[in-house]
Amino acid sequence: MRKTYQELHLAFEKVLLKHKFTPQKANDIATIFSNNSCDGVYSHGLNRFPVFIDYLKKGFIDKDAEPTLTNSFGVIEQWNGNLGPGVLNAQFAMNRAIGLAKENGMACIALKNTNHWMRGGTYGWQAAEAGCIGINFTNTIAIMPPWGAKEPALGNNPLIIAVPRKEGHIVLDMAMSQFSYGKLQEQELKDQQLSYYGGYDQNGELSKDPKAIRETQRTLPAGMWKGSGLALMLDILASILSGGNTTAAISKTQKEMAISQVFICFDAEKFDGKDAIIEEILKFTKSAKPIDKANVRYPGEETLRVRNENLEKGIPVDEKMWEKLISL
Repeated sequence: MRKTYQELHLAFEKVLLKHKFTPQKANDIATIFSNNSCDGVYSHGLNRFPVFIDYLKKGFIDKDAEPTLTNSFGVIEQWNGNLGPGVLNAQFAMNRAIGLAKENGMACIALKNTNHWMRGGTYGWQAAEAGCIGINFTNTIAIMPPWGAKEPALGNNPLIIAVPRKEGHIVLDMAMSQFSYGKLQEQELKDQQLSYYGGYDQNGELSKDPKAIRETQRTLPAGMWKGSGLALMLDILASILSGGNTTAAISKTQKEMAISQVFICFDAEKFDGKDAIIEEILKFTKSAKPIDKANVRYPGEETLRVRNENLEKGIPVDEKMWEKLISL
C-alpha cells in the first residue's frame, strides 16, 4: 500500500488528539513520525507508532511534561526530560544546541530522564538544515550482547553525525548493532531475510533470519568487537554528560524509559573552506571502482532519493500496521 504524506500525517494526528495531546504537540509528533516513514525509515515511523501509544497508555510517557534545565556551565547544559515524549524532548534539545552553537560556535546539550527518540537521524537532519554540524547519541535498554557474551548487557546506542551540504546533507545514522531492532521488525513484516548476518539463532549460529535474532536478542555488534566497544563508550558518555541513567539502570526496569541522550552542535558557517573539503572527500570516495553493479553512496544520499520518490508516489505502508494505526 502507498499513502500520501498528508494521509499518514492526518492519521497520526487524529490518534494523538484522541489521546489528549495539545494540537501543537500532536502536529509536531505526527510530523516526526510522518517524516521518518517518508524518508524510508518505516521501522521508526508507522511501524513504531503503536508502541509509542502503548507506552503512553502504560504511563511510561508523560504527554504534558516539558524539559527543565538542571545545570549549565559554559556551552554545556544538562536538562531533565521529565519522561516527556522522547521525540519532542530530542527536538527541543537539538534546537537548544543549535541556538547555543550559533552564539558560541559550539554547544553540548545533555538530556536525562527522556524517552525513545524514534529515528536518531531526525535530529541530525534538523541540525544540518540549520547549517550546523550535529552529533547526537543515546543509550538504550540492554538489547545487544557484548562481544564474547551470550546475553544482552549493552544497548545498541545509535550514533548520528550530520554535516550540512547545499547539494544534499551528509547524515550518518547507525545503531551499534549490525541491524537495529526496528529494521529486524521491518524485514520480519515483509517476510524477508536480512542482506547480511545480523545475529545468532537459538543454536548459536550466525543467522539472516530477523525473527530468530529478535527471539534470541543476540544481535551482532556492527564491526564485532569494535561496535561492542563503541556501544559501551557511548553509554558511558551519555550517562556522565547528562547525569542520567546507564543502560544497566534502564534495564533493571525492563522498560525502555528514562534514558540518557547527548546533542552536540558546531556552527558550520564559522568554518572557512568547508564546502571544498566536503566535495573533495565525496569526489574521491565516489571515484572508487564499485563491485559489480553496486552504487557507492555517501550517508544520507539514499534518504534523499527515497524521500523524493515517496513524496511523488506515496509512502509505502504495511497493510497490517496501517490497520493497527486506524484502530488506535
